[in-house]
Amino acid sequence: MNLDERTLIMGVLNVTPDSFSDGGKYINPDVAVKRGIRMVEEGADIIDVGGESTRPGSTSISLKEEIERVLPVVKGLLKEIDVPVSIDTYKSDVAEICLKEGVHIVNDISGLRFDDRMVDVVIKYDVPVIIMHIKGTPKDMQINPHYDNFLEELKTYFKNRIEFAVSRGVSREKIIIDPGIGFGKRLQDNFSILQNIRFFKELGYPVLIGASRKSFIGKTINEDINNRLEGSLASASIACYNGVNIVRVHDVKETKRALKIVESIKKQKEYGTF
Repeated sequence: MNLDERTLIMGVLNVTPDSFSDGGKYINPDVAVKRGIRMVEEGADIIDVGGESTRPGSTSISLKEEIERVLPVVKGLLKEIDVPVSIDTYKSDVAEICLKEGVHIVNDISGLRFDDRMVDVVIKYDVPVIIMHIKGTPKDMQINPHYDNFLEELKTYFKNRIEFAVSRGVSREKIIIDPGIGFGKRLQDNFSILQNIRFFKELGYPVLIGASRKSFIGKTINEDINNRLEGSLASASIACYNGVNIVRVHDVKETKRALKIVESIKKQKEYGTF
């Protein structure tokens, strides 16, 4: 992946019955694989497969159930597409089974905290890892989250998690950070993340943003989950303009088109004004 040329698009593929946005749509493995192929055709640079919902209030599912959901989809995608496949999980056994099949990236919402063995799996397979910030757990993260100094607390968190990973043997070149929009955040915190992409990039690592269809958009424009496209595109566009490396989205085709305009504006900025 070339993370410097432009903002990459990670397509969301939730193979769950209860994810906040598209739960139940892709629970059938064949349907899920077709959706992954379609997202690549629409311009996705990465496909992120998740088998457990981590929406606010959700509870963990069994290891067996998560593997049964993701494994056939991962196998099918790896045969059909030529872009990297990511596994969205905080369970090391799920990650390892998928990595054995050829998955390229681990996307861990817990920042390598919920499963002590995850860091060893990442090292063993020498793959990029996305370290996300979350306050609490999916079950309780949105119950009155509080910060005294939001940006500095996230910076400290990332410094600590990165140093932990590196001290265990993870290469710094394999680390991507995700500030975790919607994961233990107040409304204003989500906007602060989008406004301060460069603040996070000062840590020296690629930054991923996942704002697509999330509740902060719905609360702001007073729309339900099915009517948040404009807010999602605005969020992805601002993140792109501010230098984010990867956006994680549901609406790939629309995001691809929007980011083409943003990238063109950024290039014009480099050339100067008339």
